[in-house]
Amino acid sequence: MIGRRGFLASAAAAAAVTMPARVHGDTSGPDGSLVEAARRLATRPYDRAPRDLPPPFANLTYDSYRAIRPKPGQAAQLPLGPGHAFDLLPPGFYYRTPVTVEVMKPDGPQPVSFAPELFDFAERYFPAPIPRQAPGAGFSGLRLRHPLNDPATKDEVLVVQGASYFRAVAAGTVYGLSARAVALDTGGPGTEEFPEIVHLRLTPATPEAPPLIEALIDSPSLAAHLALSPRPGGATVTRCALTLFPRRLLEDAGIAPLTSMFFKGPMQPAVTDDFRPRVHDSAALRIDNGAGETLWRPLANPARIQTSAFADHGPRGFGLIQRPRAFDGFEDAEAAYHRRPTAWVRPESDWGAGAVTLVEIPTADEFMDNIVAFWRPEAPLAPGTAHHFRYDIVWSKAAPPAPGLAPIRDSRSGRVHDRSGARQFVVDYATGRTDLAPRLSVGGAEADGLAAYPLPGGRGLRVGFQLLPGAAEVAELRLVLEDGMGRAASPVWLWRWTRAQDGGV
Repeated sequence: MIGRRGFLASAAAAAAVTMPARVHGDTSGPDGSLVEAARRLATRPYDRAPRDLPPPFANLTYDSYRAIRPKPGQAAQLPLGPGHAFDLLPPGFYYRTPVTVEVMKPDGPQPVSFAPELFDFAERYFPAPIPRQAPGAGFSGLRLRHPLNDPATKDEVLVVQGASYFRAVAAGTVYGLSARAVALDTGGPGTEEFPEIVHLRLTPATPEAPPLIEALIDSPSLAAHLALSPRPGGATVTRCALTLFPRRLLEDAGIAPLTSMFFKGPMQPAVTDDFRPRVHDSAALRIDNGAGETLWRPLANPARIQTSAFADHGPRGFGLIQRPRAFDGFEDAEAAYHRRPTAWVRPESDWGAGAVTLVEIPTADEFMDNIVAFWRPEAPLAPGTAHHFRYDIVWSKAAPPAPGLAPIRDSRSGRVHDRSGARQFVVDYATGRTDLAPRLSVGGAEADGLAAYPLPGGRGLRVGFQLLPGAAEVAELRLVLEDGMGRAASPVWLWRWTRAQDGGV
């Protein structure tokens, strides 16, 4: 697997497909829709060979790419129905795949012609005259705008760019983690495959309905259609309808993947000499499983790549949760990690048997997206048929409520200095109840000293214990508060302990 904060690779020119009639995200759309285009594409061999971009988009750096700006009225602030507008994004840097863009009009879809003159080029980085044409180049994606924090300003609310990635913000948040249409071979022994958006169709908003963004997706292993219907607000919801058409048997497909970054936090030894107490876009994976449990798994920056699969049937939801929400939790005025959104995947129907899968990759800095979470169906996805998944992604400041459960406020760990080979864990709960009893189970090691006690100032309940791994390399920890009837009164806290990079506990 590779870094995604900078990656989001590209292939080559989009296939020429005739795209007609207006659709509304219905995966059973009429012949000629983008869904049917994906179905037809999957019957043909993949044939998108990479090729270089022409000037002025070739060989751009991070800074020179950012020095290309869409011109208002030509590639920026283009109307998309009441309250909505969109910007078209240039190619270059990591974004090499040309994306065909069209907008639905009363008489059908109208393509938007690409040309360098749609963009401003900062003279500092582009002193030579800009060519009028750029053969083989095309748009790399789009930004959607809508009033979010100020009724008079159309803020950025959604970006679709790079491979099949998209990310959104809610009121009061800034861009953080991303979603994408599908993950292939993520965390497995083989090379990860990144399906790419090659065609975007925009249907403008109406007074009754939000805009619709449709994407035609292609890769060696599949073709696909994704319909996004964004509803910006205090919590921004992206309603997703995904249809996959495999070219091969897919035993490793990840549905509704979320990609984030976790560099450091209070659960592990420091990985760097850094003034900030935390550095991450997301703090934990939460799963509301089909058995009625709520699982809470803090994220890690492990010494070695690790994959965790949480078997389930009919998940109610899962997501990557960011916390805390106060500046002093991160002390980073530039990155504003305390304002990064949470993303929560909410299936529209029963997804059957499978597993929420978490992949955690070691990283030496905060510039690599090293966390991926997704749903992996138990049954492989067969070629020659369509596979449908409908779900919402809710982008917000807060995690969904878990009624009746004492929330986990934070968890920490550290080596025990007066007891060689032991590691202390504490988990804090936001509850004033003193009648709850902790139940701890440890697989692969021993633990002792389990105790619960109230924190001063009414700050909640703390549970502490010490892990004694001995010669073990891995231990699985599970902690839950129970009431007097033995019923869960908190989320189930989970942690996989592995040895630190120095081999210690």
